[in-house]
Amino acid sequence: MKRPARVRALFALAVIALSLYIAATVPVRLGLDLRGGTQIVLETRSTPTAEADKEATGRTLEVLRGRIDALGVSEPTIVPSGDNRIIVELPGVQDPRKAADVLGRTAQLSVHPVLGPGSGRPKGKDERLLPDESGERLRLGAASLTGRDVEGAEARFDPQSGAGWHVTVDFEDDEGWARLTGEAACHPAGDPQRRVAIVLDDKIISSPQVDPSVSCGAGITGGSTQITGSFSSDEARELALLIHGGALPVPVETVEQRTVGPTLGAEAVAASTWAAVVGTALTAVFIVVVYRLMGILAVLALACYGLISYAALAALGATLTLPGLAGFVLTIGMAVDANVLVFERAREEYAARRRPSGRSALTAGFKGAFSAIADSNITTLIAAVLLFLFASGPVRGFGVTLGIGVLASMISTLLITRVLAEYAVARRWVHRRPRSTGIASTGRVRDLLTRRDPQLMRRPRRWLAVSAGVLVLTASGVAVRGLDFGVEFTGGRLIEYSTARPVDPDRARAALADAGFPQAVVQSSGDDGLTVRTEKLGNAEAAEVAEVVGGLGGGAEKVRDELIGPSLGDELRRNALIALGLALGAQLLYLAVRFRWTFGTAAVGALAHDVVILIGIFAWLGKPVDGVFLAALLTVIGYSVNDSVVVFDRIRELRSRHRGAPPAQVANRAILQTFPRTVNTGIGAAFVLTALAVLGGSSLTDFALALLIGLAVGTYSSVFTAAPLAIELDGRGAAPRGTKPAAPPAAASRDRRGSRHEPAEEGAGPAPAGRPTGGARPGSRP
Repeated sequence: MKRPARVRALFALAVIALSLYIAATVPVRLGLDLRGGTQIVLETRSTPTAEADKEATGRTLEVLRGRIDALGVSEPTIVPSGDNRIIVELPGVQDPRKAADVLGRTAQLSVHPVLGPGSGRPKGKDERLLPDESGERLRLGAASLTGRDVEGAEARFDPQSGAGWHVTVDFEDDEGWARLTGEAACHPAGDPQRRVAIVLDDKIISSPQVDPSVSCGAGITGGSTQITGSFSSDEARELALLIHGGALPVPVETVEQRTVGPTLGAEAVAASTWAAVVGTALTAVFIVVVYRLMGILAVLALACYGLISYAALAALGATLTLPGLAGFVLTIGMAVDANVLVFERAREEYAARRRPSGRSALTAGFKGAFSAIADSNITTLIAAVLLFLFASGPVRGFGVTLGIGVLASMISTLLITRVLAEYAVARRWVHRRPRSTGIASTGRVRDLLTRRDPQLMRRPRRWLAVSAGVLVLTASGVAVRGLDFGVEFTGGRLIEYSTARPVDPDRARAALADAGFPQAVVQSSGDDGLTVRTEKLGNAEAAEVAEVVGGLGGGAEKVRDELIGPSLGDELRRNALIALGLALGAQLLYLAVRFRWTFGTAAVGALAHDVVILIGIFAWLGKPVDGVFLAALLTVIGYSVNDSVVVFDRIRELRSRHRGAPPAQVANRAILQTFPRTVNTGIGAAFVLTALAVLGGSSLTDFALALLIGLAVGTYSSVFTAAPLAIELDGRGAAPRGTKPAAPPAAASRDRRGSRHEPAEEGAGPAPAGRPTGGARPGSRP
């Protein structure tokens, strides 16, 4: 084994060993949409006296952390997001109403002397009139103590005294508490002024009288008191939590709230896993049938790819969400592409050489396919980076998974597959049986194209006309039916229920209208599922909706709950447009640098064509345009450009070898040479996506459908939109007058086995004379 090969082998073993260690020792953190729970996004608000800057948000986060710890939630997460947002994840919490109320309350605690019964208006600037626990109005003086003076608060149960649940409050300011209670003790029993009022958020929660044993002026020493009342255990604990947590520096508002039931998360994991197993198995069988021994080695490399991706997720501490899990499944199909590119290039090299060998063909195959692999994966990586930068929540997690998958696929192909393939072709039994490698034959698709030699680019404007017609037909769906934007973009609330028996959406819509929700949008979700979407719905109103749905369906279980504030919806919609614009601009810039501006413009034009068609089809189908659809759309941008990049990479190579040849002729030959790769890669990805659509569950059906549409449209557009558009933009449909046309880029010939083949791109001699196989006769305009 030569030194470079030995180094690659050692590096591959090191990567696999490290991945195995990480996978065995570091667990991947599952998102709430996979394990169930509630996610709340809070936004701090400025007040006339306090600005909601980064510092205030940080102090607010620490106060909230104390409240969350007191809630007793296992493995909670609270992290800042930007300068004025806080993301709270509460695994296992299925009722977000209590959590949101506890987290969002400012909890402004204060202790006041009672000046007497209240009537009329406050007499002084610092006086307040508030009703006590029984509804009697009291006139309160200025606050003597605040929540900052609270040292601790605890809910206790006293079965001996019969007081039941009460809250014990300890104050740090012993002198202040003693002075306040000492002044109150100077008034006779029964006098309202002998009472002390404890106010929480402008509400008297307790106004006890000072015990008769306390003498005037002495007060209660020790700085401790008890708040008694008809408390339940939950009410006492919540009150103690709010008092002990203290006041928030600035008010907070819930701008996003998501709740996923544990059954939905478990079903999503099981469905996605099953889809991954079935899709990967079908893809593996297909690769082995087509490429034989090389296919088996590619399957082993794909298994290593899965291990590397999992280890990378664990090492980075990334959260695996439902769209992220779908992205992991998707990148399995994408990882096949790099292997197919290498194997198809090796087939070309083997067929073109006079004394072919598997080792030399593979070496040339890896070398020739490298630029196409790099360019196609980088374009997908651009989409992943944009998802990470401009998306949020589960969609952002999808971008992380997609980016890791792209990098892992390059490592598995260019390193692991190469090490395994080079070792295999060096064995004697493989050398004696070259057809067992899978690269010693050109393949049925390539043989068919060689025999037929179709002139696809003879009239490129016809294909552009067809593409324009399809574009207009699908885009009209947006004008005719409009887009059904999800709550991520419009703001509002979406709740999905699982009912005991099927519920007709029209009947549910009428019942909700009678209950006071005439604007509710009701849709069926599966056999026994129902989704309700409204512009604005509080937690109390959500309970009413659940009661109506439960009455119709014989009981209703909430499996998903999403609340998006209107400001956040506007922001997500704006960021989606920015992400799309930047994705197209980044693709154009990268392709213009790597190729030429005509190629970049043609590829971006084909991308815009794919995006509009996908959006139009979803408009005609009435499918929701939500955050998951945005993930699919940006994936299509990165994924569909792969075919265009591969074709343009071959066009660039052929043009450098045959300068002056008509662009249509060069493009036609490039399409025919790369078409076997297009077919095999498309079939491999279609297996995975179809399995995801059929077996992935209702939550992933629309996602997989969007990607299947993008796969089909992207494959078409790379051949019949991007290539013709590049020919037209190039403006050189024929060789200049007065010059002799260059030799055809690839004339057909026959090898010693009697099969037709193309000359090698590396190291081959000049093309033999014969009938031109390009898109048009030399000197004519295609």
